[in-house]
Amino acid sequence: MEYDPVKDALGKFFRIYPVLHRVFFALLHAVFLRSWYVRREVHALLGGAPAGRPADVLDAGTGFGQYAEYIARRFPRARVLAVDIKPDYLADLRRFVERTSLRDRIAFREYDLTGLPLDQAFDLIVSVDVMEHIEDDRIVFRNFAQMLRDGGHVIVNTPSDQGGSDTETHGEEGFVDEHVRPGYGLAELREKMEEAGLETVRARYTYGRYGSKAWRILVKWPMQMLAATRLAFAVLPVYYLAALPVGLVLNAVDVRSRNETGTGLILVARKKA
Repeated sequence: MEYDPVKDALGKFFRIYPVLHRVFFALLHAVFLRSWYVRREVHALLGGAPAGRPADVLDAGTGFGQYAEYIARRFPRARVLAVDIKPDYLADLRRFVERTSLRDRIAFREYDLTGLPLDQAFDLIVSVDVMEHIEDDRIVFRNFAQMLRDGGHVIVNTPSDQGGSDTETHGEEGFVDEHVRPGYGLAELREKMEEAGLETVRARYTYGRYGSKAWRILVKWPMQMLAATRLAFAVLPVYYLAALPVGLVLNAVDVRSRNETGTGLILVARKKA
């Protein structure tokens, strides 16, 4: 199944009005377990940073822009550069941000991550479910390393090679058909970071036993319904009334679990001095 057209249809619906845009971001953060993990790491890195100095953050592959908006909103000293290869995503995000108090702290640029300009320095780079779409991932990791200040960090969230997003199956049976690789192994991701000059600080599997169930309940099945018929928009509010409490509990349990394996990976690396 092609995931992007369904995702884009949802985004267009919620971006009609600013208040719906905010609701959309809140739903993305609640429903997608990866956001629970990413936001926790962002808080660990930015929340304990020295006060006073601005923190420059690159949202590498911003998509809808929910992480750029979240970081700028939660950390007043953060200055965020949101980059993406899709100009329509950036245009929608810019229209939303310009109507908020964050307009002076979020900038937008259209870039391919393999061709990032290397003349700007960052304290933190966030890359969420992007690298599985890029064939030449090694050059992107090298770009990240060059753009980080000494001691700066990168957070990479990605499907694992344990079947993340059902990417081991393509076509009608697969859920996401836009990936160039099914996911990363933990050792592979560490090795590519090390090769780029980035030292792994911590890494763990996500979407373990509980998170995978939550993903099916909160994401996969609703997306499949929308792919089958847009009439599902009328049914989904009722569906989520029952499914959301169950899925949120499963997400919370996954975040607190020690997953020996899982269909997702999150890795935090630091630029070597």
